[in-house]
Order: sequence, then structure tokens, then C-alpha cells
Amino acid sequence: MAGSNFVDYVKIFARSGHGGAGSAHFRREKFVAFGGPDGGDGGKGGSIILQGDRQYWTLIHLKYQRHQFAEDGECGSGARSSGKNAKDIILPVPLGTVAHRLVLNEETGEEERVYVGEVTEHGEQLVLLQGGRGGLGNWHFKSATNQVPRYAQPGEEGDEGSFVLELKVLADVGLVGFPNAGKSTLLSVVSAAKPKIANYAFTTLEPNLGIVEVRDHKSFVMADIPGIIEGAHEGKGLGTRFLRHIERNSVLLFMVAADSENIREAYEVLLGELTQYNPELLDKQRLLAITKCDMLGNDEELLEQLRAELPEGVPSIFISSVAGKNIQQLKDMLWKALTDSIEG
Repeated sequence: MAGSNFVDYVKIFARSGHGGAGSAHFRREKFVAFGGPDGGDGGKGGSIILQGDRQYWTLIHLKYQRHQFAEDGECGSGARSSGKNAKDIILPVPLGTVAHRLVLNEETGEEERVYVGEVTEHGEQLVLLQGGRGGLGNWHFKSATNQVPRYAQPGEEGDEGSFVLELKVLADVGLVGFPNAGKSTLLSVVSAAKPKIANYAFTTLEPNLGIVEVRDHKSFVMADIPGIIEGAHEGKGLGTRFLRHIERNSVLLFMVAADSENIREAYEVLLGELTQYNPELLDKQRLLAITKCDMLGNDEELLEQLRAELPEGVPSIFISSVAGKNIQQLKDMLWKALTDSIEG
């Protein structure tokens, strides 16, 4: 099945390590009858940490490693010897990974998501579970009133929990359109990406990324996202599986085919799906490309009719990826929109 290697949602169960116990040891020397306390500290338990890695583009490696258990820290020993810290478990994740912890709501009995954080840069770390601290050895507790403390701290317990990790693709421009609107074809023309292309719905089952060169060595990242259908915000079609990827894009390029019954209505349905999924998407820069306009030939009267259907206030352009019509102009428009969104 296409898209089987692209996993943008996993649920994992993780446990951090306990801290090692401190030692309640007393010094033993040949000519010292009563040595003082010299118990060392326990080592720290291993933590569970996400780390951004640009080499990864999917969460598939965690699909088969859903249980992550860190080791406990070592116990302290005599001569103030500290126990070894346990190794942290570092989980590499693609940039754009968001983590939520699943917490049981005691009133409703249902699991709820609690936002933990997100990883957006290479090398950035996000601690899911902190390892337990090691206990202090008994030499810390020696005082004028207690010369022979027999107490040492136990190690701090680790933590455990279930987490949902979601990938939201990082791209400058996201392509928004119904299935078969020409998104994959455009991406293949303006970049080196080779998405699967065919004349039926849902050819694209996973986001495809391409680097688009504009002029003077300038470039941006474009994402071809699976096509929207009416009711997508409710989970119909591929539903929210792809809608979350649009949240990351700075600019949204809406794409409607020239042979659509009504271009403005098609645009408004697309916009409505995004708005019902997340109203904040309305704050993003939007452009509209009317695709497959090579089918119109040179019929100026028909073009005028179509222009009358265009939504007001949205920069629009007629393009043909196959014929290469207005592709450079589109790239220039997108670059300007990106620049405006950064400056704004």
C-alpha cells in the first residue's frame, strides 16, 4: 500500500529509571576503630528524551519500539564512591514532532492529552520523562550532634506514562486542494520531488516535500498534502491525518482545477474545512492557483467568465503545470507571500 512507510502518529509507553540509593557506609581502616561515614551518592536514573534529527522524515521507527524503558542509576558505595548515572534513552524524531502526554481524567474516566512540547530544530531535545535523582550517601548527614549517621537517602523514583507523538510536516508552502487538483504534478514540475501521479483521487497518501528554486539561488520548501474532501475536519476521507500538516506552513496555495463547476465555491469549501479544523489557519497568507488551464486553449471569453468566479481579496493566477504556463510567475508570487509573512 502506498504510504506504508510514512508514519506520522505513534503512541508509546515510556518509563524513566529510578535513582540509585545512597550508601550508609562507614570507613574501615586497619588502625581506625571507628571510621566516619563515607557512603557515596546514588547515580541518576535514565531519562526519556526526544531529539530532532533532520535525517528522519517519519515516525515509523517508533511504531515498532513502542515501549521505552530506561535503566536505574547505580547505588552508591563506600569511600564516597558515587554510583554511575544510567544512560538516557535518546529517541531521534523528525523535525516537526509534537508530543502529548495521555492523562486519565478521573471525573470522566477518559484519557486526555496534555501538551508536552515540540521539536522543530536539528539537535533540539525535549525531555518526556526525567530520570530519578540519586540518593545522598550518609556522609552528607554528619553533623556536630550526629557523628555516625546511619541514614542515607533512597533514590528518587522514575516516572512512567503514555505519550502520543504526531508529526506535522515543516514546509514553507502547503498545497491545499481537492484530490486530483494537480498538486503532485505542480510539485514535480517546480522541484526535484517525484510524487506518485495518476488521474484518480487519493493518489497522494503521504505528504511529499520538494525544494523550489526561485531566482538568485533563493528557494523554499513546498509540501504536497493529500487532497481534501468535504467533511475532512470530521475525519472523512483521510481526515485530520493530513490537515495537521497544514498547520506548519507559512503560506497556503489553494489549487482548484479550471474545469471545476464553480471555482469560488470550491475555494470556499476548502477554506471552510480548514477553518473548522483550526480557525487560526485563516491567519496564514493564501494564494489561489487555477490549474489545468491548458484545457481552456485561447478562449478569452471563457477566461473572463472564470475570472468573474474568483474570490475577492485573494491573489490568483491561472497555471498549467503540463504546459509550463505561468509557473515562474507563480513561484515569484509565492516568494513574495513568504517574504511578506516573515516581515509581517
